[in-house]
Amino acid sequence: MVMTRSVLLAALVGVSLAAAQGPRKPATPAPVSIDVTVREGTSMSVAISPDRQTLATDMQGSIWTLPASGGAMKRITDVFNDARQPMWSPDGRTIAFFAYRDGGYDLWAVNPDGSNQRQLTWGTFDDREPTFSHDGTRIAFSSDRGNPLGSDYNIFVLDTRSGAITQVTKGAAEDFMPSWSPDDTEIAFASSRDNYEGLWAINLAGGAERKLRTVTGGRVDAPSWGPGGQLLYHVTAGGRTRFEIDGKAVTGSENVFAFRASWASPSEFVYVSDGRIRRRSVAGLPMTTIEFTATMPVTRPQYTRRVRDFTSATPRPALGIVHPVISPDGTQVAFAAVGDIYVMPIGGGAVNITKDAALDTDPSWSPDGSSLVYSSDKDGGFLQLWIRDMTSGQSRRVTNLNTQPQGAAFSPDGKRIVFFNVDGMWRVAEMSILDVDSGRVTKIHDSLPQPGAPAWSPDGKRIALAGIAPMTVRFREGTNQVQTISAAGGDVKWYAPIPMLSIDSRGGGGPAWSPDGARMAAIYEGVLAVWPVSPAGEPLGPPRRVTSESAHSPSWQGDSQHILYQSLDQLRIVDILTGETKTVPMDLKWTPAIPKTRLVVHAGRLIDMKSPAARTNVDITIVANRIVAVGPHAAANHAGGQVVDASNLTVMPGLTEFHSHLQKDYGEAQGRAWLAFGVTTVRSPGNTPYEAVEDREANEAGVRPGPRVYGTGYLMEWNRVYYKMGIAISNVAQFEMELQRAKVLQHDLIKSYVRLPDLQQKRMVEFAHSIGVPVATHEIFPAAMVGVDNTEHTAATSRRGYYPKMATLQTAYEDVVQLFGQSQRIFCPMISGAGSRRLFEADPALKTDPRFTLYPQWIQRQVAAQPASGAPGGGGDPAGGAGRMVMDIMKAGGLVVAGTDTPNAVNLHGELMAYTMAGMSTFDALKAATVNPAKALGVGTGTIEPGKLADIIMVDGDPLANIAHTKNVKRVIANGRLYEVEQLVSPKR
Repeated sequence: MVMTRSVLLAALVGVSLAAAQGPRKPATPAPVSIDVTVREGTSMSVAISPDRQTLATDMQGSIWTLPASGGAMKRITDVFNDARQPMWSPDGRTIAFFAYRDGGYDLWAVNPDGSNQRQLTWGTFDDREPTFSHDGTRIAFSSDRGNPLGSDYNIFVLDTRSGAITQVTKGAAEDFMPSWSPDDTEIAFASSRDNYEGLWAINLAGGAERKLRTVTGGRVDAPSWGPGGQLLYHVTAGGRTRFEIDGKAVTGSENVFAFRASWASPSEFVYVSDGRIRRRSVAGLPMTTIEFTATMPVTRPQYTRRVRDFTSATPRPALGIVHPVISPDGTQVAFAAVGDIYVMPIGGGAVNITKDAALDTDPSWSPDGSSLVYSSDKDGGFLQLWIRDMTSGQSRRVTNLNTQPQGAAFSPDGKRIVFFNVDGMWRVAEMSILDVDSGRVTKIHDSLPQPGAPAWSPDGKRIALAGIAPMTVRFREGTNQVQTISAAGGDVKWYAPIPMLSIDSRGGGGPAWSPDGARMAAIYEGVLAVWPVSPAGEPLGPPRRVTSESAHSPSWQGDSQHILYQSLDQLRIVDILTGETKTVPMDLKWTPAIPKTRLVVHAGRLIDMKSPAARTNVDITIVANRIVAVGPHAAANHAGGQVVDASNLTVMPGLTEFHSHLQKDYGEAQGRAWLAFGVTTVRSPGNTPYEAVEDREANEAGVRPGPRVYGTGYLMEWNRVYYKMGIAISNVAQFEMELQRAKVLQHDLIKSYVRLPDLQQKRMVEFAHSIGVPVATHEIFPAAMVGVDNTEHTAATSRRGYYPKMATLQTAYEDVVQLFGQSQRIFCPMISGAGSRRLFEADPALKTDPRFTLYPQWIQRQVAAQPASGAPGGGGDPAGGAGRMVMDIMKAGGLVVAGTDTPNAVNLHGELMAYTMAGMSTFDALKAATVNPAKALGVGTGTIEPGKLADIIMVDGDPLANIAHTKNVKRVIANGRLYEVEQLVSPKR
């Protein structure tokens, strides 16, 4: 049931104001607020009160109550708690739960009427899954309390009278979901021991542990000890879910959610399955469904979108300044921008020292300032290290690797270069050292999870970098801390200068080691901080702030007293002893490359995406980068321009990849690979902030051929982080700094990531919409209420350990479908895996397609393993729950857009195939990669008609008849420029 609120009143107020004030500029329409009432819940748990009269549940992150017989739910907490898994106290006066209010999970409690909400635990660790002892004096819960550099989940007990917390389990495994024995002498729990196949119990008096149950070949979770001593637990095995007691299933052919059941009596329990609240007897009697309704508000956002200018050729300031480094003598700055390496005398103009069509990045000075090392693919291969002699101006390649070396830094004696060597997706990289004279490369550490750029100790014996210290195995997030490695390999040491406070990012946050070895510098809480260290890198004191403004990418001058850093769109230098700062003036501009040609495409078949019916024998006239005419083929149309003969091809709009993170690892060739597979626009919803802008500017300036780029900077996290392209925000002041940086750098969207609290997500929406850009998230609610524009993935990473959008067995229920549909949310599912396999099964020759030579070897190996390997990043079964979710959301009113979360462009074609496997028509599947993303981005593409940007592909076959034909790209027009696929695969240098 859907009810629109306040629409008539808003309209009447608008009419009255217009009459009173006369003509004026139309106001931005007010957001539309709608109440959505549902009868099913996704990833929901339930608990019954001790008097058996009331149920408590946690639908979509709030605690609700309802009569045990069913009825309308009443929300008793607000929508910003992310409150989960309620449990009643034995006296029925309190409901305990865990909630993510301010950037960490803590235990909370509330009275059943919603009064007296209070916090029970505090701190930087996560506390989850509370459950009361039968006498009400204690609460057992799981927590990652422990070593700030890495812990594991254990069972703890909170004394409700004193507040004292006692650790119960102490092993190296992940122990969670506790349940008290009937006499309160033991606690049962699930565990990662035995590959999650066992349940365990610990005696509270002596600490003795015993295994309660093993389920071979399945996963067992959520033990619930009954009043009579029965142990009820959840099992996932063979693609099915169930509750068991003593190895016997006590539920039927239903999708049982993996939460602890709640005992209604010694013989009955309540639980959630198939999105419904159920009541069952352990004796196997038929279940009873307890009907409910829950009403949640959603918002259809309305705001004035910022529109990118693709028409003007007016020069624009370069904002994408990447990896600026100050020369040892403090007189020059080197950096990457608009595709090239620049050197700029302080106070002078920037000089382009590479001037090529390659991807040039990550410059670094030699200790004497006579040389620069940088990464480039200027020889036509993939990124390698190059050294430029600053006197002669000559550059020479110094590596010849199958991987992509980046982040290079000279040793203090100038004889060696350390670098991270990318060998996997998302910048997974080895750490290696190059001997400059011999060219020998020595690996000093195996692949690390997206390490930061390395820095040398002054004696050349150790390497420091920012590494991720995951808190637990159960959850991947952690903090960025200082990791040091012997330059000879091994002897890894970790340091946390401030325990549980993260270096902001591994992508531009430091640490930078001073040339004299006495200090390190890094970005903490958004600003530049410095601390004293030993010769081995051990902190000798706490970091102290040396700036009060936004900072990024610190670089030491040779005197160890001055640091260059980026602050929003400026370069700044600070004297760490006096605190004096100065701006380094810069006036670098770039000019949009807009062609001045006239093209006429003669299309044998035209799919204009305005209609599901193709047209034949059509001419499309393009002037500069715009379509100016579309009409029947006629010889007169071909006068005065270049004719593109596509008379034996199907012509259609270029495709948009709505979710792929652009990163430097893939080099200049990645842009050509996108085009070769028909992708003319890429939305990149996460990158380091300045690299993201450089990608956009290099493309629009025509330096690197590729799709037009819509992107953003950091994935915004809170306290903890996972990706190198993420940032661990620590407080609301730093959050405002990050929002301002997104504004100044003109990011096209802002991404709310896994651990950003809901209140901050609300603020992000307010800010982003005020500057005309959308917000993207993994979340569903309260995101739907506060006006978040885009939700990514059917499932994907969640801070809860399960998915609010998708329950067990990859199934979404009415709450999710209607929250998407009634808010008309943009939904990017990313289910390409099975579709990509289908493409390779149907066309075995695809594995040898020359377009794959544009990718690094690790992607080529994945392609060679097809169809068995599937596709990285593409999940979900298009013929099962994930496919149903996509179709249900589309039918309910959500806007489906195609993206893959992978760098391999063929997977976008797999995504479209997956949609048709789910039941979508080929036309609707094509809309998901053309019309829909153009609408979502606010860009003039997606259809072929006069006035639209000239992003066009020409394919062999008929995609309306067979969606797989979309991959058969022969020619591409991107922003009015014509490319043959052969030209893209083997360009002339």
